[in-house]
This record gives sequence, structure tokens and C-alpha cells, in this order.
Amino acid sequence: MTPSYLIKRINQLPNWLQFFIALLAGCLIPFSFAPFNIWPLSIIALSIFALFINQQSLRQVMWRSWWFGVGMYAVGVSWIYVSINGFGGAPAPLAAFLVIIFVFFMAAFFSLPFYVFGRWFSTSALSLCIAFPSTWLISEWLRTWLLTGFPWLFIGYADLHNWLSGWAPIIGVMGLGFLSALTAGICIHLISQPRSTRTLILGGGAVIAIWGAGFALQKVEWTQLAKNPTSIAMVQPNVNQDEKWQATSRISNNNSLRNSTEPLWGHKIIIWPEAAITQTYSEALPFLNEINREAADSESGLLTGIIFDDQEKNQYYNSIATFGKAIGIHHKRRLVPFGEYVPIEALRNLIEFFNLPTSIISLGPEEQHGLMADDLMIAPSVCYEVAFPDLIAKNAVDSQLLVSVSNLGWFGDSLGRHQFMQMAQMRALETRHYFAYSTNNGPSAVFDRKGNITAQTNAFEKTTLSSKVYAVNGSTPFMKTGSLPLVIFSIIALVAVRLFDKKNPG
Repeated sequence: MTPSYLIKRINQLPNWLQFFIALLAGCLIPFSFAPFNIWPLSIIALSIFALFINQQSLRQVMWRSWWFGVGMYAVGVSWIYVSINGFGGAPAPLAAFLVIIFVFFMAAFFSLPFYVFGRWFSTSALSLCIAFPSTWLISEWLRTWLLTGFPWLFIGYADLHNWLSGWAPIIGVMGLGFLSALTAGICIHLISQPRSTRTLILGGGAVIAIWGAGFALQKVEWTQLAKNPTSIAMVQPNVNQDEKWQATSRISNNNSLRNSTEPLWGHKIIIWPEAAITQTYSEALPFLNEINREAADSESGLLTGIIFDDQEKNQYYNSIATFGKAIGIHHKRRLVPFGEYVPIEALRNLIEFFNLPTSIISLGPEEQHGLMADDLMIAPSVCYEVAFPDLIAKNAVDSQLLVSVSNLGWFGDSLGRHQFMQMAQMRALETRHYFAYSTNNGPSAVFDRKGNITAQTNAFEKTTLSSKVYAVNGSTPFMKTGSLPLVIFSIIALVAVRLFDKKNPG
């Protein structure tokens, strides 16, 4: 396919300017997410990216993809510097160096699937409308599991409150990313290629149909609410991260939790955040027994984050334990490298960041039974698990309420805590379930079935939240299928484009 005039002009630019524009386009992506929520920037950034890798050599596709990824991650995960420097004890130059290495690595990880695009699809007549969105989806899907997964900065989070959000209960956040990339690809195809009335009608009609259908789907009631609400309360301790795990703080932490919870007894569900109790389960047994009696006497079910020590196996889990009228225990199944385990043990003695107090956690069993409180089946998650859409969707089946406990203190006052909360909101929208979102430093919140905030605390305050949630019955299509059908569809689409190109060369 002959490159268009626009693409020829781009190719005439110096390489450094081409890469710089790709870098800036990547930088736009995080501004489409919380707390900025300028969602059109996601379409603009995708459009620039699609334009810059269309009709290009493999080498150019890979370099431009990498620079786009560098821009996206340099802005989007800048909060990692706060974790490493502010709480990990690494000096500023070392922390900056580690973040740069991480950004470069993630950019390379992001660009890997675009090798396939550059090798076989960049010059295809169908590259923008089929190959580009399919490759984008596969890139996001790979990031959910390859090398344990880092499913951050998925473009679909920008669509939480626009018309495309109606598709979320059917195809999930990665599906929204596919539709956003498809929209961008069609727009660039119409702009950069010779246009006919038929092409304009088909392309414009496709975009209108995608977004119009999303608007209509917002009205579909995929799940059903119980008639009566359930009272819920959360304690936000706002414990200083520097002091949280000091032995001298443990008794005062427990006393603070007890005192904050005293006026909340009687709520059907009470939640303390991730690792709210800074002792292991066995060490905290006297305190836990006391809390269990108070919860039972008050007809309350208490859920708390705690480090559960399995003394028989000599293993530690980042867990949610239940007391009073609540039943069950949940062990975290998606762990944060270096924060909860150290992939290479020899790194522990290099800098303090590689030997954090919580970096001894074991992976919880993949299949667990969930929790129960006030006769509600609860699908629990601990912090990082919220970032995995298929994991939460699978757990939500046969559950009536989503609950997450987190400690966002590691992020400080950075983009990280806003992005994380937006992920939880998307999980509520994908499953059309109410979601109780409990954090150490805030904000803590309750989301309704569409991901809207119904109650919220302020960040960095010691406070409590009292609200109502509704049990939800039923399942969305995404809960039943997850992302796999769309991944398979994208692979088949790429194969079909390749076969079409072979039959129709030039």
C-alpha cells in the first residue's frame, strides 16, 4: 500500500523529532485517567500512535512504540519514585535510576506485540481498522500475566464515565481499550488515506454505531438489587507508613482501631483496611479474640486485613480475616514484586527497599471460597488484586458484594492512589456490583453498580465512613467469559488480515 501524503511528511521529519512526538503522545495517556479524567486525550494519543506506526518499517514501528511506551509509563507510574524514595529508603539518585530502568523495561514490554504489527501488518490496507486495535488489546492482555503481570494504565479506564462505559459489563476494560483503539484507527484511516463517500459513510457509521451502542447499553440492568440495603462501615486509620511496622506502634495501632470502631458496632459489615493489624495473626490472637466477642455481641461482621502466619508451613499470607458474624478467610493471590516478595533473594541486602517488612509474603491459593457477612456472599480482594479484571470478575460470580482492602500509603500523594481507585470503580462497573473500597490512608469509598461514588472519605485523615450497600444478584456477560473471547477474536482477526493480504498483494 502506498504511503499517504501525511505519512510521507511524517517520515521526512528527523528521527529525533518523530520519537519525541511519539513520546509526547504517550505522555498524554495518563492525563485521560484519574484525577484528571480528560478522556478525549486517550483517543488523541491513540490516533497519533496509530498514525506514527502505520505504513512503517519494522524498525520504525519498534522504536516509535518504545518511545510511546516510555512517555506513557514515565508519567503514569511516576508514583513508583514515591514508594522507592519516600518509603523504601533509597537515595533520590538511586530511586530515580531504578524508576528509569523500570520505565524503559515496561516500554519494551509494551512494544513487544507491535513487533508482530510492524513485521506483518503495518503496510496492510486493514492495518488501522483491524490490526491496530487487535494488537493493542493483545498488548494489554499480555501485561496481565506475563512476568507475573503489571496490568496498569489500560486505556479503557479513561472510558469509565463516557458512552463506551456501557460496553464494560460485556467486554471489560480491555474491551473498552479495543474500542478506543478501533475508534482512533478508523479516524486516522479516514484522515490519512484517499477518501470516498462510501469510505466516509462506512467509517463514520462504524464509530457512531460503537459509541451509540455504548450509550444504549448503559441502560441495561444486567444485575438485580436486593430490596433492603445493608449497613456498612469502614475505619480509615491513616497510620504513618514510616511507623506502621515498628514494634513500638503495634499496641497503639490496635487501640486506635478499637476506639475508632466503638461507635460503629451494630453495622452489619465493618471493614478495616489491608494489614490494619500490624502483628501476625498468631501474635494478635488475644486482641482478635476480644474483637471477635465485641463484634458477635453487636451482631456485626468484621473484616480486617492482617498478615496470616501458617506456622505448619512456615508461610505468611497477606490476608483478610473475619470475626463476629462474618465467616471465612482470604489470602492474596496477586503479589507486588519487591513490595511483597523479592524475586532475587540476593537483592535483599543491597538497599532497604529490597528488604521491606512485608516482602516475605507467599502466594495464596488460586481457588478460594470467598467470605460471608449478614448472609451476603462477598468477593474479597487485597490491594493489587483489584488491578486484575478477570480475577475480580471470576470471583464475583455467585457473590453479592465486592470488598477490597488496601494500603495506599506506599503511593503518597501521587497519581497512584487516584489510578487505583479508578480501577476499583471499573471493577464495580464490569460486574455491576456494589463495591466497598477500604484503604489505610484514603480515600475509602463505596461505589454503586455503575462505578459511581456514593460515599467517600478524605485522603490522609484518620476517620470512619458509614454507608449503605445493596446485595446484588445475577451476572454480567464479562463475569462469565472474562477477556479471553476478545483475545481469541483479536488473534483470529490478525490471522484473517494476514490471509487477506496474501491473497490480495499490493
